[in-house]
Amino acid sequence: MNETELTRTNAVPPTAADAAALERTWSDPPGLLGWFCAINHKEIGQRYIVSTFVFFVAAGALALLMRIQLARPNSGLIGPDLYNQLFTVHGTTMMFLFAVPVMQAVAIWLLPPMLGARSIAFPRLNAYAYWIYLFGALMLFVALLLNVGPDNGWFSYVPLAGPDYGPGKRADIWAQMITFSETSGLVTAVVILVTILKLRAPGMTLNRMPLFAWAMLVTSLMVMFAMPSVMLASTALIMDRLIGTHFYNPAEGGDVLLWQHLFWFFGHPEVYFIFVPALGFMSHIIATFSRRPVFGYTAMVLALVATGFMSFGLWVHHMFATNLPEVGKAFFTAMSMAIALPSALQIFCWLATLATGKLWLRTPLLFVLAFFFVLVLGGLSGIMLGMVPLDLQVHDTYFVVAHLHYVLIGGAVFPLFGAIYYWFPKITGRMMSETLGRWNFWLFFVGFNLTFFPMHLLGLHGMPRRVYTYPAGMGWEGMNLLATVGAFTIAASALLFVVNVWRSARHGEVAGANPWNAGTLEWATASPPPAVNFEAPPVVHGREPLWQAAEEPVQVGGLAVNQREVLVTTVVEARPDHRVVFPTPSPWPFVAAVATTVLFIASIFTPWAVVWGSIPLAIALIAWFWPSREQSQQEMLLERSP
Repeated sequence: MNETELTRTNAVPPTAADAAALERTWSDPPGLLGWFCAINHKEIGQRYIVSTFVFFVAAGALALLMRIQLARPNSGLIGPDLYNQLFTVHGTTMMFLFAVPVMQAVAIWLLPPMLGARSIAFPRLNAYAYWIYLFGALMLFVALLLNVGPDNGWFSYVPLAGPDYGPGKRADIWAQMITFSETSGLVTAVVILVTILKLRAPGMTLNRMPLFAWAMLVTSLMVMFAMPSVMLASTALIMDRLIGTHFYNPAEGGDVLLWQHLFWFFGHPEVYFIFVPALGFMSHIIATFSRRPVFGYTAMVLALVATGFMSFGLWVHHMFATNLPEVGKAFFTAMSMAIALPSALQIFCWLATLATGKLWLRTPLLFVLAFFFVLVLGGLSGIMLGMVPLDLQVHDTYFVVAHLHYVLIGGAVFPLFGAIYYWFPKITGRMMSETLGRWNFWLFFVGFNLTFFPMHLLGLHGMPRRVYTYPAGMGWEGMNLLATVGAFTIAASALLFVVNVWRSARHGEVAGANPWNAGTLEWATASPPPAVNFEAPPVVHGREPLWQAAEEPVQVGGLAVNQREVLVTTVVEARPDHRVVFPTPSPWPFVAAVATTVLFIASIFTPWAVVWGSIPLAIALIAWFWPSREQSQQEMLLERSP
């Protein structure tokens, strides 16, 4: 089939019979077995989103316990050992099991309809990534419940995490949890990257691609370059602990600072894995509720690319307290200031959009407006911490804790809540309550600032991080009590959000296909979308397809209805290239994930598990990729078609 045939206008819209056939072809099987076989990106995306928020709530509960412990001096509610486990699992969960995966989860659900695609790339691999993520997260919390939770901080510095100072299996569990989460993250990054580059609707050139897709493209490339660093670091750590290597042992030629370099080479770009997708949320919400396209599209794209590139040049500003050359510190100080420029450029573009548009003040926009206030404060304290003299004074104090939360929550969680309120009607077909949404916003905004702003002052007054109690008379009591009150306010906001989601999904006002009158392509299909997303994939003629007059042709014709046939387009111009038949639902991604989990967990106790555990994994992978007779026949027919 040539390009002209692939992009011809359908003279007659798809019939009801065609629509029913497509729904049968693209739906996951029913029942319990079908649940384990599911590969539809919307089903996997919803599971991912729900799972990440469950772990977000769990990590929040751990934080609440810590704040109760610190509300007054000399508290004996929680002992030092349990407290170390709580703050380690809290930080690990928020960074590795919530903040990064939830952004990828939203992308998994949203990108195909936003790009005009029938499916996400490599749907079975996508399902495998979810199961790996889930099993790794469950392993971490089971370890905590069994009192063997990691206790060296979410960064697991050596030598504290090494064999000499970290006996038992706690550090090993942390290191293997990293292997779980980073395997899942890398796989998902590949899936998202290929979807963006090769499955866009005809006509959606790179210059017409939605800004959220640009944000996820940059993020996925960052993940692919940065995550191998922490996987290498954690593998070297567990080898030091289990088989007697000496990567981090100075007495045998190793180097403890090697861990920090490897970890923070990943760790600082990780902040932008979280932040950059949130910038994409911001652009869509601001455009919709300003009733105009985002000002400075090209500048916005270049700022996203510059942010991703520059994020790899800042890792040493986490290491200013180590014995590094002063010239090197000066370079990383300069980079810490320079990376604020592309973010500032995007902020000014958004402000120009808001100033020249006609504002519609709904809950998603409230969360976006809060972003400006919270992130600017976090960004300013970040520039302060990029200065070596100040960093040496406040290093390992609560000032750093305050900065971290202002950047991550202000720069990611506020836009994420806005995104959930914005795309909830598309996902569920129902609107969220505006009244509960506003209560959710104000409680979260007030509670957040009550909790974390006093921590700046606590840090400047000398309160160190990672202490489970403190003596009376230090002048820290009032601010710690205020922070604890703020933490309970955040908990009330989170509870209200859960109630709003539950109530709205069951009894909310029915949403149409485009309740916000937005301009991007995901709003062109039903709410929620059919299994195939688009019965006839669209042809795109602008950046905001629903706000622009369509030219002919408007739909792709000629794709099969009785098999999972997908149109693949060129990278730059999105011209029709060829067709491919996607795989059907299968239990083997789940089986392969179980085999991988057994290998990873067993290797904590014996290195031979890597050898013997590879056998069931290899069997599962062979079964996964073994083509069925029906699949082979379909591919042969497709190759023979004109």
